Amino acid sequence: MTQLEHIQTEIVSLSKHDIIKLKDWIDAKDWDDWDKQIEADSAAGKLDFLKREALAAKSKGTLKEL
Repeated sequence: MTQLEHIQTEIVSLSKHDIIKLKDWIDAKDWDDWDKQIEADSAAGKLDFLKREALAAKSKGTLKEL
């Protein structure tokens, strides 16, 4: 049995309440990982093109205010 199969077996045995808590934890971890990736990409300059596009749109008068 693989580690994943073992985890899946354990999840099936959880109460509905604990499954919801686990799902919430996984969702929070996923968002945290996403935030860290965005921060790393920004620090590495990988998102600079977005700033350039926004500034170009602003200078053309086509930038929409949020």
